[in-house]
Amino acid sequence: MRKYFLTLILLSTSICFAQTWNNSPIPNTSKQMVLVLTDSITSTNGELVYFERQNDKSSWKKISSTIPIVLGRNGLGWGRGLNSIDSLKLPMKTEGDGRSPAGVFELGAAFGYASASEIKGLKIPYIPITEMVECIDDIKSSYYNQIVARDDIKEVDWQSSEKMFFAEIWYQQGIVIEQNTNPIINGSGSCIFLHNWSQPNETTAGCTEMEPEKLKELIYWLDSSSNPILIQLTKQLFNEYQNPWQLPIPIDIP
Repeated sequence: MRKYFLTLILLSTSICFAQTWNNSPIPNTSKQMVLVLTDSITSTNGELVYFERQNDKSSWKKISSTIPIVLGRNGLGWGRGLNSIDSLKLPMKTEGDGRSPAGVFELGAAFGYASASEIKGLKIPYIPITEMVECIDDIKSSYYNQIVARDDIKEVDWQSSEKMFFAEIWYQQGIVIEQNTNPIINGSGSCIFLHNWSQPNETTAGCTEMEPEKLKELIYWLDSSSNPILIQLTKQLFNEYQNPWQLPIPIDIP
């Protein structure tokens, strides 16, 4: 597990410099986009659609229906991803603030309770969640914001973590959002995922949730070779960044 995430961080480093010539934080190599929009910074629900393009010179084309999602109990705050931060527009995300991260983020591995042998046809890495797998949210730990297997760690230095195998339906399947991974800054938010909801009227501690069957479709659509990204914004911020970030034209969004 540890090796996987160190590799992912190094990959993220190279991608950060592979951006378009203008102010867009979207890498030239990205051909898949998952877009989440909310009505305001305090909204706890929103809509998700996904897009694809042939290359960085072509337009984004919507290929999914509009999918309802739920967010953190306190809405959105700027996460640490690929985009520059304007702190006048949104508060910064911090550990335990109940906000989902706004901005542009790489999407990493899928994870779930099924064993690797049970999962066929994925085009992204997969992390099987066992009883020993934890995501570390202790801001004092050297493993902060990393998914680790406890039995692989020589010296456990954390006092709190998410024991992912015991999260019932929520972590039955999910996707890692690369928030605060390049580099990891302790206290800037941890363990942020796209994952199942149990019901459509709940909120989260900072993740983005959706209907399980729709999430499964998304997981199988994602392709690491297309460098998929997640963009989470309010509709107002989307309108502000639509041109400089080369986002889909407004008629294509919910």
